[in-house]
Amino acid sequence: MKITLVAIQNFRKLQKVKIDFSGQQTVLVGANNSGKTSAMDALIFFLDRDKYSGSSKSGLGKIGRKISISDFTISNWTEINAFGNSWLTDNEAPTGNTAIEWIALCPSIDVWLDATVEDVVAVSHLIPSLDWNGEPLGVRLVYQPKDIELLKNQFIESYRAAEGLVAEERDDFKLWPKNLQDFLTKELSKHFEIQGYLLPTNRIKDSENLNSFELSQMISQYPFSKLFKVGVIDAQRGFSDSLTTKGENKGESLSPLLTEYYDNHLNPADLPEKEDVKALEAIDKAQNEFNFRLKNSFKDAINEIETLGYPGFSDPKISLSTKLDPKDGLGHEAAVKFSLRDEDAEFPFELPESLNGLGYKNLIYMIFKLISFRDDWMLKGKAKKRNKSFIEPLHLVFIEEPEAHLHAQVQQVFIRRAYEVLTKTVAKPFSTQLIVSSHSSYLAHEVEFEKLRYFRRNSAKCEKSTPTTDVVNLSTVFAIDNSKSDAANHTAKFVSRYIKTTHCDLFFANGIIMVEGAAERMLLPHFIKSKYEGTLNNTYLSILEVGGAHAHRLSSLIEILKIPTLVITDADAVNQHGNKAQPKLDPSFFTGSNTLKTWFELNDKNFEELMHLPFKEKIKENICAVYQCEIVVKEYNNEKAIPYTFEDALSLSNVTQLRNLETATGMLKKMKVAAQSDTLVDCSTKMYQALSGDKAQMALDVLYDIDPNNLTIPYYIVEGLDWLVEATSNAGSDYLITEDVTDEN
Repeated sequence: MKITLVAIQNFRKLQKVKIDFSGQQTVLVGANNSGKTSAMDALIFFLDRDKYSGSSKSGLGKIGRKISISDFTISNWTEINAFGNSWLTDNEAPTGNTAIEWIALCPSIDVWLDATVEDVVAVSHLIPSLDWNGEPLGVRLVYQPKDIELLKNQFIESYRAAEGLVAEERDDFKLWPKNLQDFLTKELSKHFEIQGYLLPTNRIKDSENLNSFELSQMISQYPFSKLFKVGVIDAQRGFSDSLTTKGENKGESLSPLLTEYYDNHLNPADLPEKEDVKALEAIDKAQNEFNFRLKNSFKDAINEIETLGYPGFSDPKISLSTKLDPKDGLGHEAAVKFSLRDEDAEFPFELPESLNGLGYKNLIYMIFKLISFRDDWMLKGKAKKRNKSFIEPLHLVFIEEPEAHLHAQVQQVFIRRAYEVLTKTVAKPFSTQLIVSSHSSYLAHEVEFEKLRYFRRNSAKCEKSTPTTDVVNLSTVFAIDNSKSDAANHTAKFVSRYIKTTHCDLFFANGIIMVEGAAERMLLPHFIKSKYEGTLNNTYLSILEVGGAHAHRLSSLIEILKIPTLVITDADAVNQHGNKAQPKLDPSFFTGSNTLKTWFELNDKNFEELMHLPFKEKIKENICAVYQCEIVVKEYNNEKAIPYTFEDALSLSNVTQLRNLETATGMLKKMKVAAQSDTLVDCSTKMYQALSGDKAQMALDVLYDIDPNNLTIPYYIVEGLDWLVEATSNAGSDYLITEDVTDEN
């Protein structure tokens, strides 16, 4: 039994989101503020719960992780406030009086289980009809009002009471609650609970679009109490530093974790077995010997106290004894040490836990936590003798941002070993699913693409909407599809290999810049730093170096991710014979760029048309392609020239800087010589002829000889970077609802 899919609705910006779970590991990736943490919070809120009450009146039990009205999707606040306004007026058609109306606005999660006929006993309470034949089983959990009438009455009472305390002339001032949303900022947990509903088995593909009227089968008990065992490792774990004042750091150390594991699984005094007898005898012997030594040591001191008149005739005597408990020894700082040499050495070098590096300490902590989750689930050791007599079929483990304090290599070690640790000693029919959220490109690099789920941000579409999130199953992007052509499958393999070996960081970027060569890749960061301070320089950008023959192969991935992407390509002029040629405005010339011909479908444009193409036609949804066009060269009386590649475009844009170079070598020297030509025609021809040299070396020479702040960026790149500034700004903006909600908050 495993979870195949969850659908989250109305939780923060996750208005309608589907997340496919892989059979083993599922890793949530995406840029900051894309919804990964929201998804983990929703999953943990609905699935990690205490023991549950069977009464539908009291909901489905106690809640571990709480949520607030701020966790409701913001665009739903307007409708929630409309319910409140309807209650406050004598409306002939009041709204908000039925559970169906609230379900459409409240946070919920649909959980779809892949269960077989063999699991029928465990999942019998989830089967909606007698016609079930092994189809996926779905359950919706909704955080909804317990008693709508009570909520309505208490809101009206509170609102009227506050209204009566404020003078009529103070219309600009209102006490709490200003509206229903404001009322729920304080009273949400009092009036809301989680309720469950069975879903039709044939609606797994569009369960998020189920009409509320279709949720007719309410569940009176929490549906997963005997199906899931849940473990959670929260984000932002801190560890006490040896120099940190006690109490200022709330992080967990290893000692209490070891103590807890010992108490749950190893303590010989708890439910002793035959093999525990020797350990208990040794503890008893040590305790008796220590008590004898203790009494002798304190004999004189106690006699001295007795000379003071205590104890009297009827007073009890003072007697000293001790109780030895091995777990007490695990609770202090020295219990866990890190040895710097062999323990059997005559003088072993050992440091206390607090002095070990945070990175390895965090790794050890998390791995041991996973071991604890597994052994607690499998009832290892003493756990099997306690009240619990069954093992849940499915073990769910949620880990939030495990990369905290871990350097790159350790992050990769952790994600490689985590699932292995969780499933060691676990056999069928039991299953384990690990769900991880991460901001780490190193961690994403270590995981197969079929296990990655990319959280894609969507900007608000209209005035009263808010930014939302979609989730992309990357296994569908890179999967080999037999129904597709060999060329398409070959492209999928190439993209998978390329991204895997170079640029997993694009899954966390706010913007992407694709360039053709090493020179652009080296100089672009300097252009951005010197000319785009406060905009692109503060944006998480991923710069991908892809040759002109391969850039278009990434088109399907870039279009699916919908990250604003600037493609800086070369115009690559070719003459009527299909040969490389120095660019000129000639209708018989065309572009040789695969990016422009294939990706942007400009193969029907001749070179002259490309040079005069309006900028808006270089934009394709979230992607913009820029290439060399005519450059006005001020040093040659503002005459125009058309460069062939980035290198001669940079040189034509910086003629004065080239002329002023004292020394230059290689291609840069040739560009300097060309810049000293008497005519622009001669200059641009010599620069074109110089392009056969080492372009990467030229970029290094430029960085060495010229301050990047003094370089003029080629205009076509300026156009592209200006577009990227606007595109990333729009994509990253969180638009709040205007009018009602904005005013009320």
